[in-house]
Amino acid sequence: MPGLYLLAILVSASGVAALDARHRLAFWDRPVRAGLAVLAGTVLLLAWDIAGIAAGVFVKGDSALLLGIDLAPHLPLEEPFFLAFLCQLALTLWAAAERRSTRRREGMP
Repeated sequence: MPGLYLLAILVSASGVAALDARHRLAFWDRPVRAGLAVLAGTVLLLAWDIAGIAAGVFVKGDSALLLGIDLAPHLPLEEPFFLAFLCQLALTLWAAAERRSTRRREGMP
């Protein structure tokens, strides 16, 4: 089913965003800073992907789950969405761990 992979990424990102909103971890705490961090991470990882593609290390496999739209050879449309989700997830987990660590140091539950 074409598009299922992109749908899964967007649903997962929505779930992480809901947890972020509920606990005001990253985007709901400092939206500009979080947005810049996700953007910078996504651009860096896309550059890494492009270098890997140019070196012949990364290739796009065939999957019926992809939309079939390529931004460049071996770079499917879904890749930037996945990389942004990866950065969003990492930032949210970092913020949650930092908050928990701070609370433990302060003796709060």
